[in-house]
Amino acid sequence: MSNDTIAKRNVAVLVAAQAILGAQMPMIFVIGGLAGGMLSPNPCLATLPISFIVFGSMTTAPWLSPLMQRRGRQFGFILGALGGAAGALTAAYGLYVGSFFILLAGSYLTGIYMSAQGFYRFAATDMASETYRPKAISYVMAGGLVSAIVGPQLNKVVQDAFVVPFLGSYLAVAVLNIAGLFLFFKLTLPKGTRTTPDPIPSVPARSRKEMLRDPRIIVAITCAMVSYALMNLVMTSTPLAVVGCGFTKNNANDIVSLHVLAMFVPSFFTGHLIARFGVEKIIGAGLIILAAAGVVALSGVELGNFFIALILLGLGWNFGFIGATTMLAGSHAPSERGVVQGMNDMIVFGMVTLASLASGGLMNCSGGTAVEGWSAVNYAMVPFLVLAGGALIWLNRREKRVTA
Repeated sequence: MSNDTIAKRNVAVLVAAQAILGAQMPMIFVIGGLAGGMLSPNPCLATLPISFIVFGSMTTAPWLSPLMQRRGRQFGFILGALGGAAGALTAAYGLYVGSFFILLAGSYLTGIYMSAQGFYRFAATDMASETYRPKAISYVMAGGLVSAIVGPQLNKVVQDAFVVPFLGSYLAVAVLNIAGLFLFFKLTLPKGTRTTPDPIPSVPARSRKEMLRDPRIIVAITCAMVSYALMNLVMTSTPLAVVGCGFTKNNANDIVSLHVLAMFVPSFFTGHLIARFGVEKIIGAGLIILAAAGVVALSGVELGNFFIALILLGLGWNFGFIGATTMLAGSHAPSERGVVQGMNDMIVFGMVTLASLASGGLMNCSGGTAVEGWSAVNYAMVPFLVLAGGALIWLNRREKRVTA
């Protein structure tokens, strides 16, 4: 059996995993802030359950990745699904007994699944030939599109199935994890994904301090941080704003569904756009689209405003984050890869954690009404967009001077 035959079978399994297990993420991002608002002692902490998911993912990756290197990705993916199931059941129990702290504990455990899910696209390439790898990644991402539709629609059915709101959603998430983990037994992957040493570089690897003085690395990290954090800031508050402005939880599910689709659908052609127009222009376009999302959100609180703003938010994230990731990948030597990517993830997801936490405070504690809170969330984007845009312009002018 050729490597690509094995790879195609693995991709089919991973696409199914993205579609089934991945459906839990849009579900939890819809209900997390609403459930937190029910139980939190302070409305400013309503989005803390979502912050704990991101924090759980950030703190899980440092030990999960080496564990998969030793024990294989299959082991890590099963562990991630078990973490997701345990998190959902713990959160469900927290809702049942009315404990905000137990809900937070469940959210943190959900972060284990979120971290494991991030490695699906890498597993798709483990047994693939060089020519099949880009397709393998695209197909696995396509599974994420299915989850973007399935999750919110399933949420509509189960979120009010019990007297306790959202209890049915968390129980459904537990079922998704338990059912989905059996998919991973169908994977054919190396038992341990050992890293092959890079060839000896022509230039010695730089220290962290030296790399953080590299203009392209600094700008890439800044743009990735701003793109991801602002997307999370606004998305986390969206269900609270939609319900607070008089619309239904089902409306919130539909808005988040289209938002997640807008995040991933462009991935099939973003790489081609970067190759044609250059990474700086695509990042700049992403920042402009994020700004447009804020303008639409601030222009009114009709249902159409929410839909259009969140679609633009997803598209802006895609261009900004993928563009920044591409810039970073081309800004360091192979021997520096681990250190640079580690710094990038620590900074980016640390900022995302802070953004999701700040989202609840801005939404619920910066005005007397949902409209005022939603406005505060969107106005908060301005200084960060100025920071990223200014950094990109500075880099462009600097490189033109160096070239001249």
